[in-house]
Amino acid sequence: MFCMENEKLDEIYKDIPAKTAIKNIYESYGPYLEHIMKGIKAKLVDTIKLSSEVTYKARVKSFNSYYKKVLRQRPKEAAESQNSKNLICLTDMMGIRIICTFLEDIKEVQEQISSVFDVKEIEVKGANQSFREFGYESVHVLVAIPEDCKPSKMPKGMKIPNDLVCEIQIRTILQDAWAEVEHELIYKTEFTPFDMPLRRKLASMNASLSLADIIFQEIRDYQKKLQSEMNLRRQSFYEMADDLTEVVPNTGKSVVDSIERVNPYVRGTIDDMLLQAIHAHNAGDLANAILIYSQIIESKPAPNNIVLSVIYKHRGMAYFTQNDYDNALADFKNSVECDPKSFRSIYYEGIVYSIKKEYEKAVECFTESLAINEYQSHTFYRRALAYYEMSQYDNAMNDVVAAQKLGLEEEGVKQLHSKLMEKFDMKM
Repeated sequence: MFCMENEKLDEIYKDIPAKTAIKNIYESYGPYLEHIMKGIKAKLVDTIKLSSEVTYKARVKSFNSYYKKVLRQRPKEAAESQNSKNLICLTDMMGIRIICTFLEDIKEVQEQISSVFDVKEIEVKGANQSFREFGYESVHVLVAIPEDCKPSKMPKGMKIPNDLVCEIQIRTILQDAWAEVEHELIYKTEFTPFDMPLRRKLASMNASLSLADIIFQEIRDYQKKLQSEMNLRRQSFYEMADDLTEVVPNTGKSVVDSIERVNPYVRGTIDDMLLQAIHAHNAGDLANAILIYSQIIESKPAPNNIVLSVIYKHRGMAYFTQNDYDNALADFKNSVECDPKSFRSIYYEGIVYSIKKEYEKAVECFTESLAINEYQSHTFYRRALAYYEMSQYDNAMNDVVAAQKLGLEEEGVKQLHSKLMEKFDMKM
């Protein structure tokens, strides 16, 4: 009777996987999975280049998590494991998470990964969820194991399976935060909320974080547009200053014509008005630009001093472009009065004084600007020009050398250097 019961038990349990056997196999591969994962992470660190900061998290799946997933996804292989020494491969045994700052970074990271790794699959998690559902969003990229990331030696009978992959997750900071909290609240505790108010709260939190990501990206896009316009305006200002001082021959091609225009924002907030004013400034509509700058300066309540300093500086540059040097100088001075650390406004004062041939005042401004920020190659160059006009050739040469050490290689610097060498040759 006892033997018959044992036979029945054997029949009942014959298809139940031997957990110990699976664990022994998995743990024997553990060090090699760690080795592979570290190699892939090092490749990612060398490959991923973004303007914003990137952080990494990496882990080899714990055995308990691995075993539960094997039972769900690969039950037949699990049942056969006691007669086999083969590793049962899951796609997420090795996981590396790349955490970006902005939504735009996700696509860039994905493209950079594809340029280096053999990508087997890309899945966008959460893409098909409705706004009523909760769940993290994430891009999951499965990559084949590069040969140079595989261990050079393994014990006899062990080998890296051909179907082994590494899962690379790409998320924003907020997506990652939601995933971590969600994991603790729901998946880690195997909790599924049936209470509708609770489900709505979770969905609301998910929606709020998603909206925050979108808003951060919109701000980022705005900053890029603003920076593009400001760089354009600053470059055209320098070109005009060069032409007026006859440092470099005018090529007849303006940088304004070579850069794609950015559509202006509708006038509303101060930020919107500033972008519209700079756009008009770059497009040559100086009267409209000055009008908008003036409206911002005169707005009620008045902007804070830092904002006023920026607006005065921009309006001064618009006046400068109109050859209205007195108003330009007054605005640059107002800018410095609002923000004494505005080294660029002080530098612009020096340019105006140079054009007015008041070289001693120009040198004072350039020197004051360099005292705030000593890494201004153009300021050293402009002060060298002023020294040259004052026949202070030693000081001029010192500033030319300083500008060149800071990487300024413009034709005007070379010309001034040649002129100074001629002056020194004449002395000898």
